[in-house]
Amino acid sequence: MQKLPIGIQNFEDIRTENYLYVDKTKQILQMIENGKCYFLSRPRRFGKSLTISTLEAMFKGKAELFKGLYAEEWVKEKAKSPSSVIKIDMGFSKSYDSSEQLNYYIISQFKNYLTINDLTMDLDNNADIALSNLIIKLYKEFGQVVILIDEYDKPITDNINNIEKANEIREYLRSFYFVLKSCSQYLSFVMVTGVSKFSKAGVFSGLNNLNDISMDEGYADIVGYTQRELEENFDEWLDNTEKKLSMNREELLDKIKQYYDGFSFDGETRVYNPFSVLNFFDKNRFRNYWYLSGSPSFLNDYLKKHRITNPDKFRYMEVESDFADEHEIEKSSCESFLYQAGYLTIKKIEIKNDREILTLDYPNLEVLSSISRLYLRDIYQIEDYASFGSFLWESIRTLKEGDVEKIVSIFNNSLEKIPYNDFPKNKNEYWYRSLFVMLLRGGAGVTTFQESYSKDGRADLVIPFNDKIIIIEFKFANTSKEVDKKRAEGQEQVKRYAESYKNEGKKIIIAVVLVADNEKRQVVL
Repeated sequence: MQKLPIGIQNFEDIRTENYLYVDKTKQILQMIENGKCYFLSRPRRFGKSLTISTLEAMFKGKAELFKGLYAEEWVKEKAKSPSSVIKIDMGFSKSYDSSEQLNYYIISQFKNYLTINDLTMDLDNNADIALSNLIIKLYKEFGQVVILIDEYDKPITDNINNIEKANEIREYLRSFYFVLKSCSQYLSFVMVTGVSKFSKAGVFSGLNNLNDISMDEGYADIVGYTQRELEENFDEWLDNTEKKLSMNREELLDKIKQYYDGFSFDGETRVYNPFSVLNFFDKNRFRNYWYLSGSPSFLNDYLKKHRITNPDKFRYMEVESDFADEHEIEKSSCESFLYQAGYLTIKKIEIKNDREILTLDYPNLEVLSSISRLYLRDIYQIEDYASFGSFLWESIRTLKEGDVEKIVSIFNNSLEKIPYNDFPKNKNEYWYRSLFVMLLRGGAGVTTFQESYSKDGRADLVIPFNDKIIIIEFKFANTSKEVDKKRAEGQEQVKRYAESYKNEGKKIIIAVVLVADNEKRQVVL
């Protein structure tokens, strides 16, 4: 079997060292032939850097790397007159304290470029002037130039918790990237990638011919793996994993799909996260690989600052089609943050009242569990959430009628771990229920529960097992005096909900009411 390119973003290394490559050159060639200046935003670990590296190899005419690929003939022709390619990678930059430090980093890339290509010229100390002079020099000597910029927004998103610094770097980058417009007559192709669209409009305000293909149907699968690509390219790995996990092909594909598929950037095409798929086939275990690789700091900072405590509020959320187009990252909505960070995706696009409306949701089980872990660790600061989640799930799994005290005890212990200053002031029933669900999702990795709708209303939580169905209803009491009243209300509700499950074979139906006593910051029966 070919090696799995985990963490390898260099196209040449993948092709020369027998790593598996899912051929995306058809989509890339389509982009080259249809335009000149492009912008693409995608979540981290989705293949943006590999796309930039592939473009570099194509324009340099490295035909030997494209044997058997869709773009083979195009690259062979390009090899007769290769382009000069300037690749600027902002992804390797650290979080800089000033635009001066960032300027030094960019200049160092230009110096490396000159050394590698055996070129000699004096570089100005200002990166924008240096880039302009470099473009003109290459144009005069070799013809039109290709510019590839990877992770354009990282210097800004790294500083989102410091607005003054973010603004300084944004202004600096606006001046730097403006060179792409002032030198446009010398450029044959421009490609810019990043995690976010937040800063694109502001940073590239002068570059009005930059075609944003981030949500275009024609490029929805330019990164990520489609179902067909997964099955065709990983056939031997699927065989291997079937044996390791003792699953047949249909069962295995279905479970992989539940865990890692579901990302959509146009509301139609669904793709897998490449990083998660590669790690899954390498480890043969269903785990949250994408989350374990690290979450973007700008998202954590935003969630903490805005004290957004209920991730389920974003499920099936309807938004306008331009919801992710804010000019400034610090003013963007939370759903825009979550979408661009890869935690939310587009489930469908509809026309309602002559407006294009997008429905958002979490794409798959990996992300559902990941967002719960992010909240538990970084928002609620419950360090041992895995233990609480596992204990809670085990007590639910073995629950018998009337035996609810252990559930209450575990949940209350987790509540006590939340720092007092991080406890939200405006708590309600949904806050307590959300924390309960996140402990199960993020701590225990359990997703087999749901909100259940019936003619009698909506049960807060329904957990089905082979031999029983557990219905949990949450109620909220502002003071301890209201607990009895809220408990009675909950008991009436769960009785009605339980009735709708009486036809579920011979399963035992267990109905539980948990009342959140906000005065004591505890849950009681």
